[in-house]
Amino acid sequence: MKKNILFLSFALILLSSCNKKSVPADNSTTSQETFTHPKAPKAQGTPRILFIGNSHTEYFVSTPILFSELCKANNQLMDIDQLITMGVSIDEIYADHEAEAEQNFAETDKDGNYYDYVIIQESTPVAIAEPDRYQENVKMIVKEIHKNSPDAALYIYEGMSPIAFTDPDYKEYYDEMRNNAISVMKNTKNAGLLRVGDAVNDAYNGKNGYKYLVGNKDNLRYGQNTLHLLNDGGFMQAVLLYATIFDKKPSIPTELTLSTGTGDNDDMKKQDVNKAISNPKALEEIAFSNR
Repeated sequence: MKKNILFLSFALILLSSCNKKSVPADNSTTSQETFTHPKAPKAQGTPRILFIGNSHTEYFVSTPILFSELCKANNQLMDIDQLITMGVSIDEIYADHEAEAEQNFAETDKDGNYYDYVIIQESTPVAIAEPDRYQENVKMIVKEIHKNSPDAALYIYEGMSPIAFTDPDYKEYYDEMRNNAISVMKNTKNAGLLRVGDAVNDAYNGKNGYKYLVGNKDNLRYGQNTLHLLNDGGFMQAVLLYATIFDKKPSIPTELTLSTGTGDNDDMKKQDVNKAISNPKALEEIAFSNR
């Protein structure tokens, strides 16, 4: 699959410094905070999850595919839908998939909730620099979701600092992304936080003995104007989602669908987890601790 470089607008990110929220003096993060998980409706039949997002949901690796494979390996039934467009915000994703979205949101189930879980991922520039638009976009899409899924468990995707861990501004953007996601979560009915940013931050900081540098290259993320999850990061994100929803660690299958590389001719295919992931046990533990 040809990978096109995504040119996201970092002007918005840089301008966000004018609107920075204050960071706690002790530099505390959500790893010290406790969040209530949303309550999923009692499903009649197979539960259904919807992914709404862009390239952080699916690019070098696919969270919907990996999550589906974890569910199958653990005999956890789950139907999976997705509305994904590269490099855009929630409102633009909805506009791009309007006919499909309207059809999905009009579907009904006997239990009164077509979707049992929804993952909502905003674009990086909006999630950092436009908190009001972030709130409005989530409010808009939740209104559509609630038409026939009024009790769906919603998870706000906590994005990652868009720049390298070694950049002096990494922590500032990480905190801003976290603060804005928490604010959206608190203003959304029956919502929780999918703590991707926290898990990635823990991995960078070497939690559970994980080492992100392999041959002096970042083994978690890769990119030019924004960094996207590689096999290590994508694996951790999928395990985090499973652990967040089901409150337990998944059994990891021998093979998962992972990226063969970052070039134009690379693609995703089934690969041996222990060969394609540098330290699956450490990443599994990091994911579980951020559920």
